[in-house]
Amino acid sequence: MPLLVVATSNPGKLKEMQAYLTDPALGWQLVLKPQELEIEEIGQTFMENACLKASQVAIALGKWAIADDSGLAIDALGGAPGLYSARYAATEELRIERVLQELEGETNRQAQFICAVAIARPDGTIALQTEGICQGEILTESRGVGGFGYDPIFYVPEQQMTFAEMPADVKHEISHRGLAFQALLPQMKTLALD
Repeated sequence: MPLLVVATSNPGKLKEMQAYLTDPALGWQLVLKPQELEIEEIGQTFMENACLKASQVAIALGKWAIADDSGLAIDALGGAPGLYSARYAATEELRIERVLQELEGETNRQAQFICAVAIARPDGTIALQTEGICQGEILTESRGVGGFGYDPIFYVPEQQMTFAEMPADVKHEISHRGLAFQALLPQMKTLALD
């Protein structure tokens, strides 16, 4: 069974990625990247960062690797926090607080979560890449206790819930990461493993 290195240090992201990749039909054995192996995210897009992380981890370890890069893009903030979603402030609470302060008095609350996923071969070449986008709105205050990151303020009108209020199986299906993996998984079954 070939190894697939999951290139993330974010425990929330890891848990969600593992949930998508546990299908035995895929035939992969998941392993975590070594904690000390850090890849600098210097891409200009989520996809560039996902490809960079997957490629660099694959080359460093000589194994297949999967990486994602994702974040929140808010229309009224010109797409911010965007690529800096995880670094917008020191903690999750402070990141949410900053977004809410920056949107104070703003009527346009449209936003989207974006997730780019890439799989690299052991030589670092990119074998597959997909992207998922979930449209929503930013609330004026947090709701719910599940999820991580900006989940308590990201409201999905069709579900009438924030990501933090959703049952895991619903979020798993409709989230940006869910949509990216729904596109990726059928392609993974066709990979020629070497």
